[in-house]
This record gives sequence, C-alpha cells and structure tokens, in this order.
Amino acid sequence: MKKPIKNLLFGLGAATVALGTVKLVSEGINRVLAKAAIDRERPYIMKKLHFVPSGSRPTEETVDRFREAQSRLESQTFETVKIESYDGTELVGHLYRAEHQQRVLLAMHGWRSSWSMDFSMISPFWEKNGCSVLYVEQRGQGLSAGEYMGFGLTERFDCIEWMKWLNANGFAEVPMYLVGLSMGAATVLMAAGSEELTDNVRGVIADCGFTSTKDIWEHVIEKNCKLPYRLHENGIKRLYKDRIHFDSDDYSTIEAMKVTKKPILLIHGSDDHFVPVQMSKDNYEACQAPKKLLIVEGADHGMSYLVDREAYEKAVLDFFAAYDGTNGQEENACLN
Repeated sequence: MKKPIKNLLFGLGAATVALGTVKLVSEGINRVLAKAAIDRERPYIMKKLHFVPSGSRPTEETVDRFREAQSRLESQTFETVKIESYDGTELVGHLYRAEHQQRVLLAMHGWRSSWSMDFSMISPFWEKNGCSVLYVEQRGQGLSAGEYMGFGLTERFDCIEWMKWLNANGFAEVPMYLVGLSMGAATVLMAAGSEELTDNVRGVIADCGFTSTKDIWEHVIEKNCKLPYRLHENGIKRLYKDRIHFDSDDYSTIEAMKVTKKPILLIHGSDDHFVPVQMSKDNYEACQAPKKLLIVEGADHGMSYLVDREAYEKAVLDFFAAYDGTNGQEENACLN
C-alpha cells in the first residue's frame, strides 16, 4: 500500500476514534445533566464537586434563619394528606387549617427543595392573615412518590388534582389561590392555563418562576455550568422524554398566560442568579388576565420576601383584597 494512502487511512481511523470519544464524552455529560435536573437522587459527581446550579450560595446567616423558620413551621399541627395523581403517582401534602379562615392556599415548593424550607419565612404572615394552607410535596421529592421531577410539565397536572381534593374536602366555597416558588411558581403558572380550574380559584401568586423547562435549562447550562447548551440540547431532550414522556418544550408558562382568565401576581428579585428576572417580565407581558409584577431590587433567587417584606406583604394583601370576593375573572384596575 502506498504511503499517502496509508497515511490517509490512519488519519481517518484516528479521526473516527476521536469523534467516537467526543460522542461518548458528550453522552456522558448529557446523562449527568439530565440526572441532575430531574432524577430524585442527584448524580454523585454533583455532590462530590458541591456544584451549585443556582449560581450563588446564601450566607450562613441566611441559612440559619431559614432553618430556624423551617423548624417552627414543621412544629405546627398539620393533617397529612395523600392522593393519587393523574398517572398513579402517590403524592403527599400537609394541610394547615387557619383558626379564622378567610381563604386557602395551595402551595407548591421549588426544585430540590421542600415545602417547609421554601415557605418557612412567609408562613407566619399567611397564618396571621387567615390563610389555611395545603403544603404540597412535589413529585420526585420528599415523601411523594416518583423517580423524576418534571419542571412543571407533570406537576401542573398534580396541582389540578390537589385543587380537586381541596374542593372535595370542604373548601369548594372558600377563595383559593395557587402559590408557588421557583419550579413551584412555574407549576402554578402552567396550571393557570387549565380549563379545569374552578371558580373558587381566585388567582395565582408566582415567586421567581421560569418560562419553560427548555428556557431554564438553557440558562443554567450556559450561564452557571459554562457549557454550550446547543451541543447538548438534543441529547438532554431525548433523555427527558424517555423519563417523563414529555418534551422539554411541550408547554410553557407563556402559553398558559395567553389563555388564563385568573388574575396573576408575579414576584421576582432583580438579582436572581438562577431564574432571570426577565422571565417574570416575559410572563407579565404575555398575560392577558388582570396582572401585577413586583420586582424586588437586590433580591436573589427566592429571597424577595426577606429583602423587602413590606412591599411583598402589601402586594399579596392587595391581591387578596381584590379577589377574595370575586370569581377570580373580573378585571380590576388596581392590578394593571
């Protein structure tokens, strides 16, 4: 065999091996990213590296404050509730009944978090203002069943099932609000697009929610993981579809906002390193129902209540005052 031909074949062989190696590495990265996003158990390598996908860590003082508040909330008296969701997944919730009930909140916590952590700070405010609260444990987390999280795509249906349970168990005539933080916010915003929402659902309160699964993945992978999302998108989407049977772009909060008739209160910190504040602005622009957007200057992800409690509480109380006595669909000038 002539030398030029041998060199060419050698080069082609080396290139094939190199491409195969790159493909294997890429697939490995895709699996880690997909597992980190939706598997109940975080990948070992993420734990080992102490990777923070949110892009920032809270101070020790803030963590201590949350833990103290979490302990207080968990010491309250709750009724533990279990339901079977649309796909047979058993879900767990914790119902707090207000002594002087004025309304009921259906509270959905965030990604890789818990009900008692995410709502620990604001729960005394809710209790003080006559709110019974059903604190949900999201699928694939805590005591609820399921091996995977759906970033709102599956959880939006869980939210509807919890609404139905509340209505079947004494709350059908009580003003109800869907409340969520982070992934929980995206969940309740997506649920707001459902035609199954009953008249007693008076509105939705969404704190630092993202616009879609695809949007938040792209942001976190590009900005916080420092990886090119475009190179991993198809592989991640394939793994996602295999696990939860939805494409990452099957639905979005933007789509829900275009059709919902329920009033929407959006809250977001200006310095959010996990979910860009622009996503709440985009939801606000898309929303065709009565709406209000509160941007808390200087607040990072999920920290708006800590940074400006007065503004946060005023926005929520104004929202309650506007819609407690309506069916949640009338226009109200004070929210626009």
